[in-house]
Amino acid sequence: MKAYIFPGQGAQFTGMGKELYENSTLAKQLFEQANKILGFRITDIMFEGTPEELKETKVTQPAVFLHSVILAKTLQDFKPDMVAGHSLGEFSALVANGALSFEDGLKLVSKRALAMQKACEIAPSTMAAVLSLDDKTVEDICAAIDGVVVAANYNCPGQLVISGEYAAVELACEKMKEAGAKRALILPVGGAFHSPMMEPAREELAAAIEATQFATPTCPVYQNVTATAVSLPDEIKKNLITQLTAPVRWTQSVNQMIADGATSFTEVGPGKVLVGLVNKINKEVATASA
Repeated sequence: MKAYIFPGQGAQFTGMGKELYENSTLAKQLFEQANKILGFRITDIMFEGTPEELKETKVTQPAVFLHSVILAKTLQDFKPDMVAGHSLGEFSALVANGALSFEDGLKLVSKRALAMQKACEIAPSTMAAVLSLDDKTVEDICAAIDGVVVAANYNCPGQLVISGEYAAVELACEKMKEAGAKRALILPVGGAFHSPMMEPAREELAAAIEATQFATPTCPVYQNVTATAVSLPDEIKKNLITQLTAPVRWTQSVNQMIADGATSFTEVGPGKVLVGLVNKINKEVATASA
C-alpha cells in the first residue's frame, strides 16, 4: 500500500515551486489562483524572496502548503492508499485526499498562520530539540518543571521537540542534558507550537474550521493528534482543531501506517525531512521524494 506524506513549516527554500510553475499549465493556474485568494503575490516571495522573507509565518505556511498540494495535483498516477502530514502538512494531506478543496485548504492555512503569529506575540515562548533520550524521560522532565513545557513533536525514536514558555524550556534543556541527552537545543522558531501556549490560535482557528465544509476523503488520513486512520469528516475537523495545542505524534503515525499495510512512503513537497524520519523509524519500508 502506498502512503503519501506532506512536510510542515521549516521545509521552505528560496525558489520553491518555480520549476512547477514554469513547466505545468495546471500548476501555473493554481499558483495564480492562490495569489488572488491570499491578496498578495506569494509566488514572487517563493520564487525570488530571501530566506528571511520566506521565514515569515504568514508566508511560510501557505508556501509549503502550495508547493505540496500543487505538486500532488501534477503527479501522474497519484493514488494514495493513506496520507499523513507533519503539523501544517496535515492540511496538504487533506486536500490531497479530497477532504478539503484547494481554496478552502489555502484559506484555513492562511488563517492558521496569522492566528499562530498572534499567539506567539502574546508571551515569550519557544521550542527545543532533544536528541538521544527516550520519550518517557522527556515527558517526565517536562511534567516536573514549574511552568508550561510539553513534548510537542515525536519525530522519530530519540528525536523529540519540546515546546512552551521560554524560561521553562531553557530549564528543561538543562535537565535533559543532565539526564543524558546528546543535545537539547533551543530552535530558531517564533513561538511554542503544539503546546498550551497556542490556545488563543486554537480558538480562532476552531471557528474557521467549523465553518468550512469537509468531504469524505478518498483514503484515510493518519492525523497528528491520534496517530490513527481517520475518514469521518467530523472527526477530521475535531482533530485538526486540537492539533494546535496537542503534540505531533509522527513516530506513532508512521508505525501505525506500517502496521496497517503501508509498504512505501513518498514525501510530497519541499525538502526530504520526512523521508529521513521514516527511515529512522523503520529501515525496511521503501521511501521516495516526489
